[in-house]
Amino acid sequence: MSLFAFVQMEFPWEIGPPDGRYVLRGHAGQPSHVLVVTTLGAVERRRLLSKRSPKPKAAGAEPGPEPVTTTRVTLVQAEALADEAAGQAWMKTANLSAEVDDAIDVLNGVLHAHRTSAMDPFTRDVTRRQALVVRSGVGEGEAVAHGRWATAVEIPSPAKPASERRTAALRPQERLAAILSGRDVALASEELVLRARADIDAGRTREASLQVRVALEAAIAELEPWADGADLARRIEELRELRAPVAAAANSALQGGLDDETAERVEHAIKRVEAALRVRTNAGLA
Repeated sequence: MSLFAFVQMEFPWEIGPPDGRYVLRGHAGQPSHVLVVTTLGAVERRRLLSKRSPKPKAAGAEPGPEPVTTTRVTLVQAEALADEAAGQAWMKTANLSAEVDDAIDVLNGVLHAHRTSAMDPFTRDVTRRQALVVRSGVGEGEAVAHGRWATAVEIPSPAKPASERRTAALRPQERLAAILSGRDVALASEELVLRARADIDAGRTREASLQVRVALEAAIAELEPWADGADLARRIEELRELRAPVAAAANSALQGGLDDETAERVEHAIKRVEAALRVRTNAGLA
């Protein structure tokens, strides 16, 4: 009996790729994983919607909750374990939290490929905390593909650091209130650097270098009205000094991949843009 290690996650939305099995290949075309995507729940509602007249209808005074579509994603390692004993040994010795983090990286690579091939900008990367449940274990290949296994455990989401909990509880809410009340405005550079951050964290260094070039120029222009306060003049000058290395990195990205040193410069530039934008935001909230 051949056993395979797997990580399984469920998300409360349709993540993008259609249901099915996808063989993922690494170097030299060797299979690395089999990805199984299965949509769960809300099937009857989708069938009703496909047959329903587009005319609006009266809504009840106290409507119940609508059915929610859930997507189950199972990432199975392509290389089989030797036997049941090897499977049990894997369960005891594997760093399951690290296995989940690796699975998230692989899944986000698939979602990036789907986003590009389908030209669907609303297909988004996922995080571990967004999963309703995360499981890891071992099982026979066909059984695991159908949601069954020999041995598995549920892995809890990691706790947020105290500093992150404090930040999440205070500053973003204050900023949101300020924007909604017209006391502050969301800058274009903030959105652009968020995209650059998502790309660099996902290992998409070429895309990150191109994004941060535009984010840098937008930040320099948008921060200028606040240059007289909160140490922003110095930070804007620092951003100006990053123009040359960022432009060089972006030009290299147009020709192909980036080396590690250039990728580090790109990430450094992203951090400096983020830092300058935080200074402006905190000064405004203060």
